[in-house]
Amino acid sequence: MKKIILSLFVIFISSPSFAQQIPRFNPDTVLTIVIDSAVSIKSTRLTAESFIQEIVNDTSFYQAFRNMKKYSFNAENRIFTYDKKNNIEGKIYRKIHHNNNGPHKMEYLAKQDTGKLYKKNGKYSLYTVEMFDYIFMNAYNSDFVPSAPVAGAKGESNESYKDKLKTLIFSPGRPIKGLPFIGNKTQIFSANMRQYYDYTFYRGTYLDSIPVYRFKVSIKPDISGWTKDGLMIKELTTIFDMRNFQILGRYVDMKYNNMLFDFNVQMNIELGYFDNNEVLLPTKITYQGNWDIPFKKEERASFLILHKGYQMGKK
Repeated sequence: MKKIILSLFVIFISSPSFAQQIPRFNPDTVLTIVIDSAVSIKSTRLTAESFIQEIVNDTSFYQAFRNMKKYSFNAENRIFTYDKKNNIEGKIYRKIHHNNNGPHKMEYLAKQDTGKLYKKNGKYSLYTVEMFDYIFMNAYNSDFVPSAPVAGAKGESNESYKDKLKTLIFSPGRPIKGLPFIGNKTQIFSANMRQYYDYTFYRGTYLDSIPVYRFKVSIKPDISGWTKDGLMIKELTTIFDMRNFQILGRYVDMKYNNMLFDFNVQMNIELGYFDNNEVLLPTKITYQGNWDIPFKKEERASFLILHKGYQMGKK
């Protein structure tokens, strides 16, 4: 059970010289957006419910990750691990060419490891990094595509646990069945949970040219500290293309602790248009997080994943 909990929260998780370190404890929503103005919900036909329904029912955000199988591209992955004082302990850099012209192949264009990263048996010392390597190094090959086993089935595999995490990342607001103690805390759009959150949206520009709405769900500032501590999702920000309401980005800030675990995670995902602006594909994923469970070393890590040079593979 402890390893299962580890797996679940690790994935909530986003130059070869490592000069581009990810700032610690400085999370932000999609940084490539220039905010033009706040929008009063009363002054527009849009309502908070308009955005909520799109978030809950959207499938295009998940489809963007599935679309990667059709393309060849380069991925740059930077990983940093930290000690309790947030000093860097380890660094990993990978530049990988994913070739999808036929059977998927990965070619390492650059690899660099520095610091304390591995156990004596050669495995990663942090479970966070191990899961990152499995999810983001191999996701293009299989992880985001096949259907996971039915949750709760006998012999439930790691795929089904990752499927629960996909529910939060790709369909936030829905309950996550089978997640001990907090499955219903992700259901932030339920009638009972809405009383604790504020809804605001802004007009802005994404990637210098795309008109967007930034819809932000955040905890009300005037609720009691005890109530605030019991809310797992502190902020959920979603970026919508103003022209077609496609979701172009998502940021989630989660903090929670109880007798079994303590975690503090921020993750940001950005998409871009390709193929004559007809296909959405992931361009940037950032993650930073701390988590701690009994009998395990506290883990602190941050990731930066950049995807570039998408080219359609052979059909």
